Amino acid sequence: MPSSPSVPESTAGPQDIEPQDTEPTTIERARRLTDAVTRLRRALRSSIRTDYPWESLPMAQVELLQTLAAAPLRVGELAARQRLAPNTVSGLVGKLLEAGFVDRQADPGDRRTARIALTPAGRRQLDDWQRAHERRIAGALDTLSTADRDAVMHALPALENLARALAEPPA
Repeated sequence: MPSSPSVPESTAGPQDIEPQDTEPTTIERARRLTDAVTRLRRALRSSIRTDYPWESLPMAQVELLQTLAAAPLRVGELAARQRLAPNTVSGLVGKLLEAGFVDRQADPGDRRTARIALTPAGRRQLDDWQRAHERRIAGALDTLSTADRDAVMHALPALENLARALAEPPA
């Protein structure tokens, strides 16, 4: 029985479909990038957990520590920067307070509110987290071919621009 030159619709994947105009190409690129970023984050976090059991710290808490590394902020300011609900940030801050990674400081501009600040323990945790990720990524980059490593490095400015574009509120 001769094989059919076309792929049946039921088994065709996104990579098998020819784009008809620029919109599907844009969506497909976005899908591929989303998949790659998701796999990168998952692979990085799971590979580090064997050496650093504390890596189970939720990413939302790590992101709060990263934001607080620049300066103490009120919960509302943290929520706005992270694009999270204030009650969600309050819960995350509570966990970080329990762990000793942040503390509450009186706000010099408004004594009725408090600012959340990184503690020395929080700074150490964040620094350890950063170094562990840098070492793991450096090791993985070393396993790539020179061409792949160069391609990753050349993509960084565009990825940084994409991150800035995503940080902007939608038009």
